[in-house]
Amino acid sequence: MVNSEVLAPSTRRNAESSVPLVPLLDERWSPRSFDAAATITDQQLDALLEAARWAPSAANKQQRRFIVGRRGTATFDAIVDALMGFNAVWAPNASALVVAVADVSSVADGGMSWAEYDLGQAVAHLTVQAHAEGLHTHQMGGVEWDRITSAFDLPAGLKPMTVTAVGVVDEAHKLGEALATRENAPRTRLPLDELVLRRD
Repeated sequence: MVNSEVLAPSTRRNAESSVPLVPLLDERWSPRSFDAAATITDQQLDALLEAARWAPSAANKQQRRFIVGRRGTATFDAIVDALMGFNAVWAPNASALVVAVADVSSVADGGMSWAEYDLGQAVAHLTVQAHAEGLHTHQMGGVEWDRITSAFDLPAGLKPMTVTAVGVVDEAHKLGEALATRENAPRTRLPLDELVLRRD
């Protein structure tokens, strides 16, 4: 028998912050339940990618690249084929999947080694812009990266790091009980006094 409390709908998950945050950050969270019928427009997708493009970049090297597939395309299917575990169960309902790739080719040549850091900033900007567009995102690391490299013929020096699901959040109960339990679990973060090593 399914526990109805576990499967209760949950589409808003505000942060319990120690001080008020701007709404885009307070309301941002990473759902697994996405509306399988929702689509993402060209304008929305361009806005997400523009946000990533204009994220800070060390020495303006811009060592980040993206592979973008919308549901129903061969690119999307190839990304789904590389997902592992639970990710392969819920992520196919997203409207789009974005592979974030770090260009680490210059590191071997003595170039700057900030590619992975900059890529993280770019994806963070993408997630905030997504929320402004009425969308949600969920970043994944459970991916068979060799399959991504092979599917998209990535040359040496381009290192896929994460896959971000983008779409319209849906009710948690549609995931089934095991994933719905995780979806409805309280959002938690370490307190500031554990994160901040020194503050004068």
